Amino acid sequence: MSILLVLGIAFALAMDAFAVSLGLGLSLKPATGGQTFRLAFHFGFFQFLMPVVGWAAGETLIHHIEKYDHWVAFVLLLGVGGKMIYESFRPEKDSGSGRSDPTRGASLLVLSVATSLDALAVGLSLAALRVDIVFPAVVIGIVAFAMTVAGMKIGPSLGKIIGRRAELLGGVILILIGIKILVDHL
Repeated sequence: MSILLVLGIAFALAMDAFAVSLGLGLSLKPATGGQTFRLAFHFGFFQFLMPVVGWAAGETLIHHIEKYDHWVAFVLLLGVGGKMIYESFRPEKDSGSGRSDPTRGASLLVLSVATSLDALAVGLSLAALRVDIVFPAVVIGIVAFAMTVAGMKIGPSLGKIIGRRAELLGGVILILIGIKILVDHL
């Protein structure tokens, strides 16, 4: 498999991670270095891991996963996006220090899985093509890491332009990504 093809696949898979990190970058005022690293590390790691898991599962699992992977991603993104929209309407005094950090805990895990389900399918496809998984998985993980950092860095600048409802826009972006995934697979 050529490096250009691997890079193309990696950038395509990283678009969800970029869009989610852009949405989160909008809502965090601004994101700390720790938040950016946590999100980028987890997105990169899951984007690396899922093709490996998919490749290892091979042909036997693809028929079970492809039937509902888009629904899982949609529900996860809808839930996280809906929570962000809800929190965007809370008064500042209620939402200030008590607001949950989407780069920690269950939210981070949910977002990591939701943005990497397509990578699982790619791993299954690479297994069917009998392609060695190590190089593509490493490139996919590195590209997802870099695109996540870029999204987190661009998000706050965009947030300054749109003002106080940045978190609302971030939630809408997550829901639209979920709808896009669902529509693409139906």
